[in-house]
Amino acid sequence: MSKALSKAAVILAAGMGTRMKSATPKVLHKIAGLPILGHVIAAAKGAGATKIVVVTSPDGQAVRDYAAKLGAEAVIQDQQLGTGHAAQCARDALKDFAGVVAVTYGDMPLLTSKTFEASYAAQATAGMAIVAFEAKDPSAYGRVILDRDGMLDRIVEFKDANPTERAVTLCNAGLLAADAKSFFRWAANLKNDNAQKEYYLTDIPLLARADRVACAVARTEEEEVMGVNSRVELATAEAAMQRRLRHRALVAGVGMTAPETVYLCADTILEADVQIEPFVVFGTGVTVRGGAQIKAFSHLEGAEVGKGALIGPYARLRPGAEIEEDVHIGNFVEVKKSRIEKGAKANHLSYIGDARVGAGANIGAGTITCNYDGFDKHHTDIGAGAFIGSNTALVAPVKVGDGAITGAGSTITKDVEAGALAVERADQKQLSGWAERFRAAKKAAKAKRGAK
Repeated sequence: MSKALSKAAVILAAGMGTRMKSATPKVLHKIAGLPILGHVIAAAKGAGATKIVVVTSPDGQAVRDYAAKLGAEAVIQDQQLGTGHAAQCARDALKDFAGVVAVTYGDMPLLTSKTFEASYAAQATAGMAIVAFEAKDPSAYGRVILDRDGMLDRIVEFKDANPTERAVTLCNAGLLAADAKSFFRWAANLKNDNAQKEYYLTDIPLLARADRVACAVARTEEEEVMGVNSRVELATAEAAMQRRLRHRALVAGVGMTAPETVYLCADTILEADVQIEPFVVFGTGVTVRGGAQIKAFSHLEGAEVGKGALIGPYARLRPGAEIEEDVHIGNFVEVKKSRIEKGAKANHLSYIGDARVGAGANIGAGTITCNYDGFDKHHTDIGAGAFIGSNTALVAPVKVGDGAITGAGSTITKDVEAGALAVERADQKQLSGWAERFRAAKKAAKAKRGAK
């Protein structure tokens, strides 16, 4: 790609977000496990933007830090003087950039790379482009008025529109693309002769027209460009994103018994032929390989599940869980920072943390790896083919050798050699007739209390 065709994006994220009623900046609230701003940056990158600038408020250090993690440059809008002024603040960051820049808002998590691409493509045909959509209820949006050639004539806010203009349902989506050098020249010439005394991004096309630069109009769906300004809108956007992610998974060959009950994250990787039962939650950082089954009410986060593995129901995989092929992790089993090797089983009521479970090992119900001494975490190593009896406590650091067996109810504090049996129990005592005498004494005491 030539330098002249390079792409950049300016993302406006300096808004206060007061309607969120939160100490967390609006654009850092999460949709599908990813901050809103992360979705917008990802969409821009997916469309080929090699330079991304995020405009923040003076108090937006958290936003700047997050933008930096994603490879974006952050700049500060010292004063809230409107969207046009916010875009101007990116000028120095792009002073050496030659190409097309797309300018949009940081609170639109459903924006896709396809729409960014459409704006860049439309700009190439005319010199400038905006993105518009057909609104079901256009009252809150600026109307996009087209000329006889289908190019943008003007954008009219609802309060300024006449009856004919208000009848128009084509609305401004808040995404503009233009040659970068020209854009910042036009932005520098914006006027604030309006009631709010603000500089509006929507006035840019008028300045472009004065330079005989036409503005093309690319189309997108209304849902894609919805902004998030409140908790209600955050929940609405989350629901829309979940529908999108589920549909994408189903199309890719993932089976879901009740898709509407499954929660996915933006980075969830599900291969073809994965089967997911109802009410499963995928946190961030999960990969599930083909043929695996995730049964109902399981929760996975930061985990990798191998081919043919069976997880759940009611299982929890925490960060660092590595589940290899054909492993069974069953009812109320929790795995954290542990590798469970091929064919191993932990089917019931167990906690496995900071451990390795060798291939083909069997973990009995109620087994606990005692990995924390109050100060430090310690490792448990269970060899291939080992059998851990029910209600065994493995006090780390400890190693159970290949093929070894631990007796049910044992507390294992020392290494167990391969092929050995380790049993740690107090001797069982039996007192004949004790139960009968105990019950009789209790009944007599109760009767005596009742006679008083």
